[in-house]
Amino acid sequence: MFIRKKKNKSGVISVQVIDKSSGNYKLIKTIGSSANLIEIEQLYAQGVSWVRNYTGATELDFKNEQQLFEQFTNGIQSINVVGTELLLGTIFNDIGFNAINDFIFKQLVIARLCFPVSKLKTTDYLNKYNSISLDVDSVYRYLDKLYNTQKEQVQQISYDHTLKILNNQISVAFYDVTTLYFEVEKEDDLRKTGFSKDGKHQHPQIVLGLLVSIDGYPLAYDIFEGNKYEGHTMLPIVEAFKEKYKLTKLLVVADSGLMSAENINELQSKGYEYILGARIKNEKKDIQEKILALALKNGENAIITKDENSKIVISYSDKRAAKDSYNRQRGLQKLEKLIQSGKLTKSNINNKGYNKYLKLEGEVKVSIDETKIKDANKWDGLKGYITNTNLPKDEIIENYSHLWKIEKAFRISKTDLQIRPIYHRLKRRIEAHICIAFVAYKIYKELERQLREKQSTLSPEKAIDIAKTVYDIKIATPINKNIISKTLILTEEQWILKKLFQ
Repeated sequence: MFIRKKKNKSGVISVQVIDKSSGNYKLIKTIGSSANLIEIEQLYAQGVSWVRNYTGATELDFKNEQQLFEQFTNGIQSINVVGTELLLGTIFNDIGFNAINDFIFKQLVIARLCFPVSKLKTTDYLNKYNSISLDVDSVYRYLDKLYNTQKEQVQQISYDHTLKILNNQISVAFYDVTTLYFEVEKEDDLRKTGFSKDGKHQHPQIVLGLLVSIDGYPLAYDIFEGNKYEGHTMLPIVEAFKEKYKLTKLLVVADSGLMSAENINELQSKGYEYILGARIKNEKKDIQEKILALALKNGENAIITKDENSKIVISYSDKRAAKDSYNRQRGLQKLEKLIQSGKLTKSNINNKGYNKYLKLEGEVKVSIDETKIKDANKWDGLKGYITNTNLPKDEIIENYSHLWKIEKAFRISKTDLQIRPIYHRLKRRIEAHICIAFVAYKIYKELERQLREKQSTLSPEKAIDIAKTVYDIKIATPINKNIISKTLILTEEQWILKKLFQ
């Protein structure tokens, strides 16, 4: 914007305010006209003053850096992190979670991805970095609301989005469980001590069952008492999922820890196809003999009929054999040291871990049973999959191999999202906490998918870290106090992220 003196045909000079920001000359205001040189200069000064007031500009003394700095900083109203909202908030909306029109819900989910801490510390984080004022009591009241009204809606939104990105077909579901502990000592109806996958056996815990799709996108979840056998958690979740979405056919893939005769019979009776990890060393003697007689070489696989309803696919890998041997040797070395120290007794002879290789010599001496080690060597590199499907062997093995993605889901939830330990006491708030983590993981997976689709080398963690460095600054202009807002994109990695998601 500038001041122009335009000479008219009559010889009179018009003093005008002109804007050329769009590339074309645009008349904003005519200050006045005169043929008198002194009056023209006065009109010109009036024009300059008008522009200053109009734009909020002030005279900056570039010769006095300190004064210039103070003129700038005195007008700052706020500096907030906005990158996380621009990145994760947009994905939140893309998935459809904005259908849950609740401000607190969105903030808790994004905070779980960026700064996963207790609800009290979350409110402090939102206040310090986002200028969002929430008291912890309002958060707790919201958790009660989330439990009562929004849990089912959350899972429906996640399912609909996953169905869309998988071309409207979900025919395979992967199931696994983990445990989440509490920093308390007392048990209750839900929080009970049991076998802890986190090694926190002294803490009460809950069991979390998670169902995911072919690429690890979360589909459904539920929580169970901390002492519940994990094999009894699968069918309730799978059945509820199949019924809710009216699925006529579903292939269930799960780890060997969930392979019980009861589970297999239930899956079979309810018409499910399944692929489960097989405990081939626990099979009947005739099946074991058939497996060892295969003499498979690296990359080979074969099928053995188990009964009229199921079969076992056996595969062999040199890499797996080397790993099996290495792990056993490492375990045996630890046993040797314990034997030499005299710390092993008769009570240590059991089937737990590498203790199965121990034997008792005479009345008092504990030693390693070389015969058992020799027998174990025969199974190195072999892996089994029990199934009732008619899929080719390679597809059965390929489907089972995707289970690592659900293991990754638990790892992300426990590390990046820090879903445990859980500090809540009431069941409804525990449920709400898990629900927020479920949504956060869904957003994480969608961010991962979009980065891969855009052929970016950034990981989701790195993208979130960069987003946390993008700030918005709001400044009040010195004269008319207009608020000017500016998102600061300063570094190369910030520009790269902006270009990916603009």
